[in-house]
Amino acid sequence: MESPEYEDIRHGPQTRIAHCEVATGQLLTPSVGPTRTEEAFATPIERTIGAAPDASWIFIVDRLNIHQSESVVRWVATQGGIADAWGVQGLSGLLPSMAPRAAFLQAPPHRSRFVYTPKHTSWLTQSALWCSLLVRRLLKRASCTSVAELRERSLDFIDYFNRTMAKPFKGTYAGRPLTV
Repeated sequence: MESPEYEDIRHGPQTRIAHCEVATGQLLTPSVGPTRTEEAFATPIERTIGAAPDASWIFIVDRLNIHQSESVVRWVATQGGIADAWGVQGLSGLLPSMAPRAAFLQAPPHRSRFVYTPKHTSWLTQSALWCSLLVRRLLKRASCTSVAELRERSLDFIDYFNRTMAKPFKGTYAGRPLTV
């Protein structure tokens, strides 16, 4: 493992949010920004669904709090014609805590629904696998002079990946079956 040079300067974090299409391995509606907020997750969801509004969507995500946020619940409810059923955040309806929000988002009748991986298994999501590829191919030895340059290089890599390298991920686990 390489250690950073003493003159290295950290310019700040960048959060990458993208949806990996299982059939092609391509990243849909990538977003690179300074923070990980519920709006930063909900906006790409809206753009992804907006690309094929009549299609049904299943998003496989880990249990990160923004994946069960008020914004996502409100958007799915609005898309499903469920008006004012969400209640008041922290008090009633679908919003008092993450558990009822997750239950609502997982409900099969929704045209857009979410499937949550078990705790500590984020490596099962293809986006997490893709992030490890990003680190190995771009970030490991990257030297950027600003946050804007890092953002541009990340988006350029995503575009390059989608055009030349994207393919479905294959599971390679060949060990013993997991038991409960």
